[in-house]
Amino acid sequence: MPRLIHLNGPPGIGKSTLAALYADRHPGTLDLDIDRLHALVGGWRDPENRTHDVLRPVAVAMASAHLGGGRDVILPQYLGRIAEIEAFERVAHRHGADFHEVVLLDEKDAALDRFEQRIDDSDWERHNRRVVAAMGGRDLLADLYDRLMELVRRRPSAIVVPSGRDRVEAAYEALIRALDDAASGTTPSG
Repeated sequence: MPRLIHLNGPPGIGKSTLAALYADRHPGTLDLDIDRLHALVGGWRDPENRTHDVLRPVAVAMASAHLGGGRDVILPQYLGRIAEIEAFERVAHRHGADFHEVVLLDEKDAALDRFEQRIDDSDWERHNRRVVAAMGGRDLLADLYDRLMELVRRRPSAIVVPSGRDRVEAAYEALIRALDDAASGTTPSG
């Protein structure tokens, strides 16, 4: 049975890194990293264009097509509103796929530091850092983290996986254990 794995978590926590690793180790899996789609939309650098809002339905359609072909999708994307998550959950269920909501977490201050200390110098990351700075910088990141924690409280089926700095393999192994536990219906083995 195909599955849609949503990797949620604060910005800079390692969602894209883990998703790429997962897809690499699970051939045929679509690594649906919405951040990599931004450059496909004209005017994506202008925050007024709200490219995330443009791309979310595109991502839902891509997930639908891939799940419809019987293949897995991993979605590394911060989503802070339940309705956003439920859109992907619905598409998974519509295709008879399992939906796994995984939240990667570190301590709050460590998570905020990780975003600020990222080394990635791609066009997207430079743009993203400018937007975050313009919207409040660390205060915005703290608000996003708090919103995510509230979401975890409201979504008891969400699986929390620790994601420490420079602990990619440990986080990956914890993710695999959590997914295996969810598939077998057992309690997470942390």
